[in-house]
Amino acid sequence: MLVTRLAEYAPKYHHVKLERDDLGILVARMHTDGQDLVWGHDPEEEMASLWEDIARDPENRVVVLTGSGETFIDKEGFGGMSVTPETWHRIHFTGRRLVLSHLDIEVPMIAAINGPATIHSELALLCDITLASETAVFADRPHFSNGLVPGDGIQVIYPLLMGFNRGRYMLLTGQHIPAGEALSLGLVNEVLPAGDLMARAMELARGLAVKPDLTLRSTRNLFTQLIRRAFQDNVGYGLMAEGLAAMNYWPSDDLGD
Repeated sequence: MLVTRLAEYAPKYHHVKLERDDLGILVARMHTDGQDLVWGHDPEEEMASLWEDIARDPENRVVVLTGSGETFIDKEGFGGMSVTPETWHRIHFTGRRLVLSHLDIEVPMIAAINGPATIHSELALLCDITLASETAVFADRPHFSNGLVPGDGIQVIYPLLMGFNRGRYMLLTGQHIPAGEALSLGLVNEVLPAGDLMARAMELARGLAVKPDLTLRSTRNLFTQLIRRAFQDNVGYGLMAEGLAAMNYWPSDDLGD
């Protein structure tokens, strides 16, 4: 395996700030210019590559993923793009990497969901432990409500966690799920005041980080095995379906996924 080192890959990323302590707890904080992340082509490609770098760094023992400002991911700023087979091929490639490389990380992951997660919320829900601020809200704003097929993995994670009927209802109706309801539905493990969120995430991370390295990695691999299979079977197909519908509906309009 090609080994990576934090000092080498951290400077590459302009939308994720990376900090690691002596226990090997890596905090990945998504941002745009130090404020709330604005999702777009660059953040998407960065995150897909970031997971690969994190996975190849043996000094990472626990990963804490969080956002900046008041949101996890709730804003987007895609530039103009014609929906052609060529552009969708790039989206298909990056979209698969974004979720499958996340699952290739062999250490426990904790999501500290600091606010609304209405765009690519699967990045939080794929983590092993999910903590949510009281201000968090879960939804899938970019897809069906805007005429797009929800095919980038969001169609896998919500039915998997909530149950098939509730997941389909949520994706078809544009339902927004507040933090308290997300807890009762099994989307998150704990709901905390915003000011307590990171402290609790770090407390849990420290408890994990003291375990033997192979125990951490083997346990994460066991937990992701079934999820990885579900995503491998469905994300590539889902993105193809999304692209086909997008080219029919928006052949030359602005579009992002």
